Amino acid sequence: MHDISPPAATGESPANGESDPFELFAAWFRAAEASEPSDPNAMALATCDRDGQPNVRMVLMKDFGPSGFVFYTNAESRKGGELNANMGAAAVLHWKTAHRQVRFRGPVELVDPADADAYFRSRARESQIGAWASRQSRPLESRARLEEAVRRETGRFASAPVPRPAHWIGYRIVPAYLEFWTEGPFRLHDRLVFEREKPEAPWRAGRLYP
Repeated sequence: MHDISPPAATGESPANGESDPFELFAAWFRAAEASEPSDPNAMALATCDRDGQPNVRMVLMKDFGPSGFVFYTNAESRKGGELNANMGAAAVLHWKTAHRQVRFRGPVELVDPADADAYFRSRARESQIGAWASRQSRPLESRARLEEAVRRETGRFASAPVPRPAHWIGYRIVPAYLEFWTEGPFRLHDRLVFEREKPEAPWRAGRLYP
């Protein structure tokens, strides 16, 4: 595991152990899993509509690695429509107990359907049914109408496996920018930044004033 304590405030360049942002993220995430009381993978996801107006909401990060950060959603939802119009996004994971956060932004790509199928199969059956029953982000006349849809879809699939709806897909944020933030005394926070021009380009690392 990395030594992930913040450096002394001397303005030095990142240490050798901080040269790979995904390795550093993995270490931080393992620490968050051990310290956060619930949902250490919860992240605020920001997208923009065709007019450039932003929206932000909480989603669950379901995978990460050198290729990026993955989440799943209904492509017919508001966020899905915004991503269809502008395949770019930003996100932040904030771990209050650990006094840390990681934020990133970059282009978005679709997850391979086979990977989406595999993840969908791992979900609770009730969540699988919900993916069919919910017309996410669209007007709902009443809670009773949603409950009726859940009963209908439950009966439709009975005891058969629930297939993944075609509109329920995965997105991967391929970061061009990552920032690792550690709370410091008197708001003198540590901000370690990684940037690159394109996914195959090398990372440039540095620090920002708090």
